[in-house]
Amino acid sequence: MAGSVDNPKIDKPGLVRALGRFLSAGQIIHETEALRPYECDGLSAYRQLPLLVVLPENAEQVRQVMQCCHQRGVPVVARGAATGLSGGALPLADGVLLSLARLNSILDIDPLARTARVQPGVRNLAISEAVAEHGLYYAPDPSSQIACTIGGNVAENSGGVHCLKYGLTVHNVLELKVVTAEGELITLGGAALDSPGYDLLALMIGSEGMLGIVVEVLVKLLPTPQRAQVLLAAFDDVSKAANAVGDVIAAGIIPAGLEMMDGLAIRAAEDFVQAGYPVEAEAMLLCELDGANEEVSAQLARVRQQLLDSGAIEVRTAQDEAQRALFWKGRKSAFPAVGRISPDYYCMDGTVPRKRLAEVLLETSRLSQQFQLPVANVFHAGDGNLHPLILYDANQPGELKRAEDLGAAILELCVRVGGTITGEHGVGHEKIHQMCVQFSAVELEQFHALKRAFDPQSLLNPGKAIPQPKRCSEYKALGGDTLIPPSARTGGE
Repeated sequence: MAGSVDNPKIDKPGLVRALGRFLSAGQIIHETEALRPYECDGLSAYRQLPLLVVLPENAEQVRQVMQCCHQRGVPVVARGAATGLSGGALPLADGVLLSLARLNSILDIDPLARTARVQPGVRNLAISEAVAEHGLYYAPDPSSQIACTIGGNVAENSGGVHCLKYGLTVHNVLELKVVTAEGELITLGGAALDSPGYDLLALMIGSEGMLGIVVEVLVKLLPTPQRAQVLLAAFDDVSKAANAVGDVIAAGIIPAGLEMMDGLAIRAAEDFVQAGYPVEAEAMLLCELDGANEEVSAQLARVRQQLLDSGAIEVRTAQDEAQRALFWKGRKSAFPAVGRISPDYYCMDGTVPRKRLAEVLLETSRLSQQFQLPVANVFHAGDGNLHPLILYDANQPGELKRAEDLGAAILELCVRVGGTITGEHGVGHEKIHQMCVQFSAVELEQFHALKRAFDPQSLLNPGKAIPQPKRCSEYKALGGDTLIPPSARTGGE
């Protein structure tokens, strides 16, 4: 990690005094023990105490914090609910961690325009709960939606189980208010369907807190479907389930959600939730169809037959809303469920073309054996967004390193088959080496040029997401390159 808590370059007492001119004592945390809850995000394998934490309560205070830090050359890392899984909110020892948790108000709901204006600390699920009385909801639904915040969703361009039909965060946000590295408040996008000039709104979404601090979000709302129903299909072979994903979409049907779990994930989730999953199956698909009654009825029959034709050994239909919710509860509880069967797990995030799913899952299984670490697969199959969960024990010497090496091999496999190293978790600290595999030096320099345009001093979340050319050279010298097949690598230290 960069610097240390006692970094002489930073006048910590002076910084605390400067922040205290516009923040109360309770909004500045700088004692060592009080900083510990902020030392990591959802990627808990990496930890670092920040120099200090600030808890602004409104956009003006965020602006003042950024001005203060900019004047002193102090780096800033923004943090929401810390549910991110790529180390994007990992603090800096010589920097300020800016928590947006207290900016948690829903500012306005416009049922006619089907929009909601919210602060970044509002939980994802709270938006749908607040607008339900109007027959509306917010479509992106990450598995952590009960806890994750809309600001974090914007930073990572989060998706969820329904992103196949309704898109990622970028497709469901109309406007952002952002505080720049210099402390200026700007507005990107607007309530209209399009805005003049460069599409900076799309640029900011998914930028992982490296270009600005989001302080307000205007989200698009959708009418609650008249009917939603889930099919559960069990398979005796992972490849059959993977190929069935493409078969369903090739039939001209775009489900609201199309999720896949392998046998290890099925059994872990069933033990945890008792959702009625087929524990003897090698793989399982959850396919949700929504829309008008007649449309859903027609599609249910077609999809059921298609799944059987693709090799499903059993296809069930949720009989009521309670069973539908239970099926989804099992899927959305899969990550904590796997945590019950392993001391630690490493959650990866890569995306591949649907037609390569079977191939990638088989190769992942082979890699799992090579590196001698189990892998549970639970993921957004409809858009090819994989989430391999690598099981390991951090108390065993070398296992974390082996898990990281296995994760790197899986991500490089994704790139090799025409995919990408992330679908919704972001790059953060975790995947920065694999950026060297996916992008050339020329492409990476364009990313750096863009970063400099917004943040010339590199004070916003520095060291994340975009690697320096030297770092890439070092990584490739160690064998991190798509030209080297996984079979040529070693699984050990």
